[in-house]
Parts: sequence; C-alpha cells; structure tokens
Amino acid sequence: MTMQKLTPTAVSLCLASALFLAPAMAQDEQPTPKLKMPLQAADVFALEYANDVQISPDGRHIAYVRNSFDIMTDGTRKALWVINTSTGQHTPLFADQHSYGNPTWSPDGKRLAFTSNRSGRNQIHVFWVEEQRVAPVTEVAHSPSQMAWSRDGEQLAFMMSVEEPKSDFAKSVHTPSKPEKAKWGKTPLIVERTLYQRDGRGVVKSAYNQVFVVPSHGGSARQITDGPFQHRGPLVWAEDDQRIVFSGNRTKDWEYQTRESDLWAVTLADNSLEQLTDLPGDEYSASLSPNGEQLAFLHGDNAPVPYRNATLHRLNMESGALSEVKTDLDRSLEQPLWIDNQRLTVQYTDRGLTKVAEVNLNGEMKDRVSSLGGTYVSRPYTSGMYSVAPATGAVAYTHASAYDLANVAVNMDGATHQYTDLNSDVLGYRELGEVREITYESSFDGTEIQGWYILPPGYEAGKSYPTIVEIHGGPHASYGPVFGIEHQRYAAEGYVVLYVNYRGSTSYGKEFANLLDGFYSSERDFADHMSGLDKLIDMGITDANNLYIAGGSAGGIATAYAVGLTDRFNAAAATNPVINWVSKTLTADSSVGQIQNQFPAMPWEDLAHYWKRSPLSLVGNVKTPTLLFTGELDRRTPMAETEQFYQALQLRNVDTVLVRVPDAYHGVTAKPSRIVAKVEHALAWFKRYHKE
Repeated sequence: MTMQKLTPTAVSLCLASALFLAPAMAQDEQPTPKLKMPLQAADVFALEYANDVQISPDGRHIAYVRNSFDIMTDGTRKALWVINTSTGQHTPLFADQHSYGNPTWSPDGKRLAFTSNRSGRNQIHVFWVEEQRVAPVTEVAHSPSQMAWSRDGEQLAFMMSVEEPKSDFAKSVHTPSKPEKAKWGKTPLIVERTLYQRDGRGVVKSAYNQVFVVPSHGGSARQITDGPFQHRGPLVWAEDDQRIVFSGNRTKDWEYQTRESDLWAVTLADNSLEQLTDLPGDEYSASLSPNGEQLAFLHGDNAPVPYRNATLHRLNMESGALSEVKTDLDRSLEQPLWIDNQRLTVQYTDRGLTKVAEVNLNGEMKDRVSSLGGTYVSRPYTSGMYSVAPATGAVAYTHASAYDLANVAVNMDGATHQYTDLNSDVLGYRELGEVREITYESSFDGTEIQGWYILPPGYEAGKSYPTIVEIHGGPHASYGPVFGIEHQRYAAEGYVVLYVNYRGSTSYGKEFANLLDGFYSSERDFADHMSGLDKLIDMGITDANNLYIAGGSAGGIATAYAVGLTDRFNAAAATNPVINWVSKTLTADSSVGQIQNQFPAMPWEDLAHYWKRSPLSLVGNVKTPTLLFTGELDRRTPMAETEQFYQALQLRNVDTVLVRVPDAYHGVTAKPSRIVAKVEHALAWFKRYHKE
C-alpha cells in the first residue's frame, strides 16, 4: 500500500464558518433566531450538522464528520473536518464525492484513522497530521467498524461482518445449471435463523461480527474471533496490547436471549478467549483506565420489562473483582470514558436534556455539559455524543439548541466554546417558531408530564391557533428542546405544535419509563396528550375547533389508538403504525425481544391482551379522517399493519388515504426528500379539514 500526498479539497460546504474560536456560550443560552421568512420545505436540503466529534488525546485537534444533504442524489454527504483548538482554524480534510466516518485518534494524537469508500469499497485509512499524508490501511471485503488503536499505536483493531458457510440443508439443495444466456428468476432465499431479518437491510445472510487486527501502517487484516455469534464494540486494548476486550453473547441460544451479553477478552497470540463478566443481563461499552488497571463498563439487568436503566460498573483487570459505581441518579448511563484513574465521564438524558457528567469511583457526580443533541434532523429527539481528551479533561461534543442542529463545542475548566456555526447561512434568514416548555398533570392519574410547544412565527398573544399534537416513537425515547425541522415546518404554516414526553418516555427514571408496561397503547398515554392539549386551550393558545394529531412508530400507534377513543381531532396522520399486535410481533424484525419484554405471554397464549392493545380493536369507533404514511420495505412495523387500518377504515367509509413510500424502511425519513414528503402530505391533509 502506498502513502499519498493529501491535496486539500477546495470545497466550501455552505459557509465553512468559524475560522477562529467563537465566543464562550453559556450551556443554557440559546441564540435568538432572526425574524425573516418562515421555514420552507426545501430548506431541509441546505441544513448541516456535526457528528462523530472526536478530540485528540492531547486536546490539540478535533476531528468531526460534517453531514450535509445532496439535493441531486437525495442522500447525505459525509465530509471529514479538523479543528485546531488553539487557533480555531477549521479545515476540510476530505470534502468530496466520497463518504467519510468513524474518525479515531491514535494515542499520541499524531494520526487519525477513519473509514471511507475513497478507494472503492469502504476501508480504513490513516491520516498523518503533521505530514499531511493519507494512506489506506485495509483491503477487506466488507465495511470495517468499531476501530481501536493499540496503546503503542502499532495496530488497529476493528469489527467486520463475516458470512458463515452454508448449512447442510442449503448444500443439499440441487440446482440444475442455467443454460447460457438464459434468464431465470432470482434464486430463492433459504431462511433458517430466528433473527433472519433486519429493518434497513431486509432478509439478512447468516453473517456475524468478528474482531480483526491490522498493522496501523497497513498490511493484512487477521481475524481473531469466530463462531456464529454477534460480537459488538467498543473494542478495548489491554495494557500490554496482547488482548482485546469486546462484548458478546457466545451461548448456543443467544438469538433468544435478547438481554444477555458478557465482556470477553481475546488473546492475539493464539485467539484464545476469556470470559471476564457473567452478570445476569448485558455488559457492554467497556473503557480501560489510563493505568490499565480498571475496566469500566455498563450493565443492564435481564428483567422481562420494557425498560431498564444502564448502570456503571468496574472490573479489576488483575484480580477480576467486580463492583458497581453507585450513583444517586435514576437515569440510564451511556458511554463511560476515563479522564484519569479516579474519574470518568458519562452521558445521560434528564428531562429532555442530554448531558455529560463527571463521576468518581465513589459515585459522586457533577454535570459538565447539558446541551448535547442535534444529530436527528427531522424531529426533536434527544441525541448527540461526546469525546474527552485525557491530557486536559476537555469534553468535545455535539452542541444543539431549540433553533439549530449540532455544532462542534468544547467544555473545559467550566467554560464552553462553540467552534462552528454550520446553519447560519440558512436558519439565520428564517423566522423560527418560539419553543416554550410546558408541564401539567395527566387527567388519568395526576402524573406530571413535561413537554414543549412551538408557537407559529408572528404569534399574537390572545389569539388562538390550530394545534398539532405530535407524538414521539419508542415509546422508550424522549423529545427535548432541540431543533426538529418537521415541527418547525408545521409551525411555519401557522400551527401550534405540542410535543411531550408522555409516560413511557426515557429521561425521567425507571418507574416513569415503565408506566406503560402492559398498557401500550392505552387510555393512559392518551390522557397524557389530551391533558396537554386541554391546558393549551385553557391558556387561550389553541383553537379548540382545529385540533390535529400525528406521530410516527410508537407515535403512529398512539395516533391510531387515539382516534378510536375520541372524535375531537379534525384529522390525523399516522406514520409507521402498529395496528394489530399479533400480526406485528409475528412478522417484524423485533419479534423475540418485544414478545419477551413487552407482553405477558406468546400471542396465541394471551390473545385478549394483544387485541386490547391493538388500534384495530377500536376501529369501529373511528370517525376521524386519517392519513397513513409508511415505507413499503418497513420491517419494524410492516406495511401490512398500515394496510389493515386503511382497509378497515375504507370498509367503514371513513375518509382515509394511504401514502406508500417506495424503497423506504422504518426510517422513512432517512432521505431529505422524504422528510419533506412526510410533512407536506400531513399539512395538505390537515388543511383539508380546517374549520373557519
């Protein structure tokens, strides 16, 4: 493999911005949007956001992936940029027709590994910072991921999918030779696995993630794990660089054990395996202390309930002793990273805000950052990520607000600096709706519900407006006070938009998240939404004669269930709904885990429970005009679910329309044009039923 001189690409991605360090911004400060033209549907193509923000170990540089949309290909461009934290200089390493991702710094901060398809197939490349040179490192058949540098910088570990040999049955099937130039139908697919499909990929081959190593200067990649098991990262090198730690379930029945995984170590010399943990449930997200003595990791128990918190634990690498780092926080932790041998950083979400906190080995915590997010474009889901520089303790992260997507920011010594301003060229010239917080009690049982509502641009106090209740998916997910173009687009057309974290949402603790256990969907979450709507009516903000409801996935289910309980809405728009839980659980890719953890028994053992939770059980009550919007390739909430509701409503002469999105999976808004399509179809449908 030859090393090539890097030629910086002279590409400006819509205001490269922030060539020098931006002024410090308080964590809770939000920029005031300039009052210009309301947000337009086509603006989605001009939006950008940062992700994979990785600060070098010495804190001198930040690499990140700059995401933008291509209006000609309807896809996402992923460019690789680097920021000098001392000068603020902002440089595109690669901003061309190829795709870049997974930036990973070497331990000395002098090299940056990344993946790219610049040499054809997706491969690992390494960039030398001072020399300004780049070279491919791998020549492998499939896309590598989960890269990790050895502590001496001489090797790179990564994961890659490897196909298993054909089964005895598949080998025994006789297929005659096809005559030359004959045009036969496609070869039948043989399905033998329990987990045989995956949304976004369809029916999958029997292939499993395995661990590989390759010299960091390039060479032959060597596979060091095997077997029909799914392994996962992050990969962690032991102190002596002779073992690599990963997470996986290596039992025979792993496909039926959706909440079981352990930490394992594979030895490079002979590929031998050692099981490091054996707690009931999942052990994952390992991170090694700087001195190599303590392995921090996350653990989630295996209780058959819809939601559980992930807690922080540590393993003594010499003695094998396990202990929990007990905190007083009733929240799920993510991504433990060491600052030094006594302190770590963790990510968690609290009441719709995604945060980074420091935690010591006694479990004492203090927040560092409270504004992560902005990596989910279409709706205001909590999201975001961070990295830490052990040499300085600086935290680099995706900084978001209610009025912008993710930018690159750093928190250090109590101060926060934002380095980019990726959307000022677009959102700086749009009048966005004001986002306000709302809390109230649910009429079902008095449970406090937190949420937000967006006022339409030009809002006049004392005037009531048509209002959309928009419901998030999951249901074990959460919204927050962050930008989502769908919601702001609704507001731009004159609607108040109410979105709340109803019972079952994350970021409010384990008990709150499990309040829908056995009652998803039901009158309970329905009351959570209707109570918020009634409060807006009482506040004089909402026009009670023009109410609308919308949601996707779990929100689509809640929408379909709601119109079976009330006629108050002028119209509804349900995206990717479940209509019949029996057919859903027996056809979707999430079947095993959902049945085990969400339902009391198999569908044929407790049909009454499945039916009661199904919107189809209430279809005889529905009078609300309903739009249905689903991807034709959806394997999480298959198209047949939507079709059942559509045909049932047609049989009842209820005004309804079915919008089928070709070539789209459950992530129906994965392409920017589909974000536009989803919103604009709903707006046209709602406008049709507006009352003067």
